[in-house]
Amino acid sequence: MIPAAGSRLHGMATAGTTFTGITTIALPVSDQDRTKRLFEELGFTTELDADLGGGFRWVQLTAPDGGTSISVVATADELPTGIDTGIRLATPDARGARDTLVGLGLSVGELLDWPTAPLMFTFTDFDGNRLYVVEPDTTRGS
Repeated sequence: MIPAAGSRLHGMATAGTTFTGITTIALPVSDQDRTKRLFEELGFTTELDADLGGGFRWVQLTAPDGGTSISVVATADELPTGIDTGIRLATPDARGARDTLVGLGLSVGELLDWPTAPLMFTFTDFDGNRLYVVEPDTTRGS
């Protein structure tokens, strides 16, 4: 007999938690220094910048509010650039953030201003990696 999907997952949760959060997301880039400077200019703090051996450099940056960090890692066959990262960056001012990114010469999408969703837009970094920006606002349905 196959247990119902919900009962199997429920049993896993009561037996112990397997994962407790997301700590770091890797972003493949062709120039770690250039991307590090970009994120620092956007308010991120470098938590770690070290050679981990074998020429593998780990650059880990955290947003001002903490939480999940972004590690800019060197691109490789297994880690191509030019991807849709799925990364959503939060900001208290989507319009201002968009203006900042345009001023930095990045490719920035239109600001989506829908009554039922938070203000949001996309941008691509120097390597064509797409990131999303959202202005959380509970009064607009986010």
